Amino acid sequence: PGGPPPPAPHPHRAPPRPATATEDGVPLIDRAVQQATEAAAAAHTLAALHAAMAGFTACPLRDTATHTVATVGEAPGRLLLIGEPPDAAEDRSGNAFAGPAGDLLDRMLASIGLTRADMLLAPVIPWRPPGERPPSATELRICTPFLHRLIVLAAPRKVIAMGNMPARLLTGDATGIARLRGRWRDVTIPGQAAPIALLPMRHPSQIGASPTARRDAWKDLLLLRTTLDNDKATD
Repeated sequence: PGGPPPPAPHPHRAPPRPATATEDGVPLIDRAVQQATEAAAAAHTLAALHAAMAGFTACPLRDTATHTVATVGEAPGRLLLIGEPPDAAEDRSGNAFAGPAGDLLDRMLASIGLTRADMLLAPVIPWRPPGERPPSATELRICTPFLHRLIVLAAPRKVIAMGNMPARLLTGDATGIARLRGRWRDVTIPGQAAPIALLPMRHPSQIGASPTARRDAWKDLLLLRTTLDNDKATD
């Protein structure tokens, strides 16, 4: 698939000072968010955005991760699929949806006649948190400008938010994926001229949780297929 190749593993260095410290009266977290916002805005291609993230030093996650996980696919495209934070397989490979979860995603897509070549794939944040713990609110706040810029640059017709974290972050709804899934909704992305249609779905890693989770996933895949077919009919 297309997209920028993963860079060499990051050299590890001493962690930055705690985000609660201040310099000249400006909280370091606010400074880091501003730096992320400026770095994201300066990128005008997906390759440039990936390079900006790989070189970004104001988020501690970047220094504990092996790779900045790359967006995979071509843009602009009809579909952008955003997954959970990188797991160990994605961190090792540097690519979104690697490993067992990626294999299951391929089978899910194949069940409705899609492949990875039909979409762009990305994680909700570019770095794996240590031990695969959930990213903190501070870490998410720093990483969000990169996610928003990704959506603007990808210019998809539709976004699929696979998993709790991308669904919550992009809809602003704190409920779980079991309640968020099942319907399209319009979301507003900073820098995007108009709202974009988003469908929350279960992440492949959640599909084995229960028969209900598998039924939910199948219903949402069918909804996606129907929506894409209707879009083709109106093109």
